[in-house]
Amino acid sequence: MSVQIKSLLTCIDNSGAAIVECANVLKKKGAATIGDRIVVVVQKQRNFGPESSSANTAIANKVRRGDVRHAVVVRAKQNIQRPDGSVVKFGDNACVLINKSGDPIGTRLNGESLSQGTPMELS
Repeated sequence: MSVQIKSLLTCIDNSGAAIVECANVLKKKGAATIGDRIVVVVQKQRNFGPESSSANTAIANKVRRGDVRHAVVVRAKQNIQRPDGSVVKFGDNACVLINKSGDPIGTRLNGESLSQGTPMELS
């Protein structure tokens, strides 16, 4: 399944968002696949442990519930055909939040992402 409007995605960076919803696919008509930029709305925040107080959580979270942000799709359930004939499929849809200039909001990526021999650029 590719990412389309109203699709829920997992956010795999440490920006503070856990679940985001796709609001728009940028520069493309229809569904987004790996590497495409999308506009998302933060649906659920990530909590950083039971011992963290509300002040520390506010500092750690760079985004809040309801924020509208740009993102790049890094994992998709849809089968991806590589040029060598192999097929890649992930178990979920995931994204990384970016700012308007294309730089990631978070500093770490959790989980795997697709790279084709070279490190993946998020811009």
